[in-house]
Amino acid sequence: MTELLLIRHAETDFNRQLRFQGHIDTPLNDAGQAQAERLAERLLDEPLDLVVSSDLQRAQQTALPLVTRRRLPLRADTRWREQSFGVLEGLDAAGVRALHPDAWAAWQRHDADLAPAGGETYRDFHGRVWDALRALAAAHAGARVAVVTHGGVLDMVWRGLQALPLAGPRQCAIPNTGLNRVRFDGRQVELLVWGDDAHLAGLSQPPVTIPTPRAAGR
Repeated sequence: MTELLLIRHAETDFNRQLRFQGHIDTPLNDAGQAQAERLAERLLDEPLDLVVSSDLQRAQQTALPLVTRRRLPLRADTRWREQSFGVLEGLDAAGVRALHPDAWAAWQRHDADLAPAGGETYRDFHGRVWDALRALAAAHAGARVAVVTHGGVLDMVWRGLQALPLAGPRQCAIPNTGLNRVRFDGRQVELLVWGDDAHLAGLSQPPVTIPTPRAAGR
């Protein structure tokens, strides 16, 4: 039995501004650094064998306080990157509507097989995420592994766990540094905990806004 602790990276300025991040390598802001420290404190006594992160710096910076305090290895893996949004990256919803109205219209149709120019379809993204999850669980059978990744990745995990369609708006909370626990027995993935961010109590949080049709700033 393998247990995975899936964690969304801490806050960036793009999260605050509700911009599409995708593969843009944005750093944590000051609030995000504080969240990462709180995460490390929360997991100080958590049994962990390995920490894996997306290779993007917002994920690695989130993992750094944890692996430093726990003296754990950190392995970066491109498969845990956010979805690629192509020409939409760096823009907020208003910017996409102004600069790429056709892409915005296509985005609103929730088609799992459409992608912005230079981007990744939801179907391909979903396949990448679940391939990464199964491969990690198989490679570390019986271990407890923390994975620091992205909101879109966790959305794909949630959809798979709940047998939800790839199209349509996000249907679960995915807070920055929220803890999501799943257990894998070699055949099935069991959800244990989702969206636990109790360690952020008292910290300033970004406004809870979900742009139509999907959350930007992931």
